[in-house]
Amino acid sequence: MDDRASSGIGPARRATATDETVTGGPPIERIESVFAVYEVRTDGDSVVYYGDPLVQPEQLLREVWPVFREYGYEPQFETRHGEHVVVAEPSSIGIDGIPWTNILLLGATVLSTLFAGAMWYHIDPIANPAEMWKAWPFSLAILGVLGVHEMGHYVMSRYHQVDATLPYFIPVPTLIGTMGAVIKMKGRMPDRKALFDIGVAGPLAGLVATVVVTVVGLHLPPVVAGDALVQDPDAIQIQLGYPPLLEFLAAITDQPLYRDDPATAVNPVVIGGWVGMFVTFLNLIPVGQLDGGHILRAMAGRFQETIAALVPGVLFGLAAYLYYWGDYSGNAVAIWAFWGLFTAVLASVGPAQPVRDDALDTGRFLLGLVTFGLGILCFMPVPVAVG
Repeated sequence: MDDRASSGIGPARRATATDETVTGGPPIERIESVFAVYEVRTDGDSVVYYGDPLVQPEQLLREVWPVFREYGYEPQFETRHGEHVVVAEPSSIGIDGIPWTNILLLGATVLSTLFAGAMWYHIDPIANPAEMWKAWPFSLAILGVLGVHEMGHYVMSRYHQVDATLPYFIPVPTLIGTMGAVIKMKGRMPDRKALFDIGVAGPLAGLVATVVVTVVGLHLPPVVAGDALVQDPDAIQIQLGYPPLLEFLAAITDQPLYRDDPATAVNPVVIGGWVGMFVTFLNLIPVGQLDGGHILRAMAGRFQETIAALVPGVLFGLAAYLYYWGDYSGNAVAIWAFWGLFTAVLASVGPAQPVRDDALDTGRFLLGLVTFGLGILCFMPVPVAVG
């Protein structure tokens, strides 16, 4: 039975001392200035505070969020059966137990990248599966740049006490053997600083790893195809577009990219660096909860959503330009058409919303501009052409 109806006291009733000790959540005195609590219940591990908000919901969460975080809870404001409630879910920062899912996906991605890498070394992984291990430098390069990128996010999430998972690698039979890696953030962003730091840490950490991998790869021996393969009319030729950053690294190290030699290609480790650059550019697209969306939301506030709404049109326009005026087809066009659709979905979902929405400091704002500039250096209009 509803306690208010039986007592006749109504919504202004204070929760009893027993309520407070049973819940394990913060005492109601800590939140009563913005939320007049009249009942407290437990729902499994969650604590539910029933009451009347004394301020607007956004201000309410800003005020109570630090209190609940102090006691190890993540609060959400909801309406249940016509009553206002603050639901406090336990938050845990760190790893609980052995992350078997992450480990199994990593193992599967090692195999899928070895399979894909073997073909870059002109090894048939189906006819000679025992030879796949020779592609370990390629696999290590791919997993290295992706792993360092995601660990940048993870480390900064831990620093700001935002609950996040370890990276999940995604094994997929593509040209590189994976669709990348992701981490899942479970808690809300405390403020714009945390949103910016977590968003920017991945691309910057990943770019450092990318530069190292690329320079190492440029100094490794190229891969040379045999005459039979070069002259085979049924052979599939894959051409990668080189972004300005890769061109710059090749120039300052005085290493060739073998563009005009159909029989010679850069060492597959360089492909690992290419992947790092392409992933960096894609993640810095400023929409939704991509890294670029986080960074721009922290820099520009709610104006980020206006900018994000324009992005799908730009990508569709790029796909149309390549098809109608650039005389490209297939992968070159499909990549940007897909990302146009994908960013439209992300833009409709919207960016992460920090609890405290104060303006970003100048130093971080300038670092954001530099990061987007580095992202532009990783752009290539035609990433892959298959002929």
